[in-house]
Amino acid sequence: MPWELKSDRPIYTQLIEHIELMIFSGVYPLGSKLPSVRDMAQEAAVNPNTMQRALVKLEEDGLIITHRTSGRSITEDARMVEIAKTKLAQAQISEFLEKMQLMGFEQTEILTIIDTMVKGMKK
Repeated sequence: MPWELKSDRPIYTQLIEHIELMIFSGVYPLGSKLPSVRDMAQEAAVNPNTMQRALVKLEEDGLIITHRTSGRSITEDARMVEIAKTKLAQAQISEFLEKMQLMGFEQTEILTIIDTMVKGMKK
């Protein structure tokens, strides 16, 4: 999963979202050890302090655990990951709905568009 960071939003926020997606998609499975801050920062082409800040936030959210002598790992709590995944999905949907309403779409029109798109998705 390449790090595609954009200049239109804070890098710190994008790092958090990217790492969350890597956890949710299984790139970083539950209980797996994370690379070092320096390695992750180099891979993402960001300052290690910025990566450290993102990891601290993910730790505060319960997705990452810091071990004093062996670095960081992903939580083994599947429920915690599912809660975070649902929270991110709700935020994405909320943002989408706000934009659709600003464009003048009514609820039924939005649902029709979503239904059409879902039916057109590859299975």
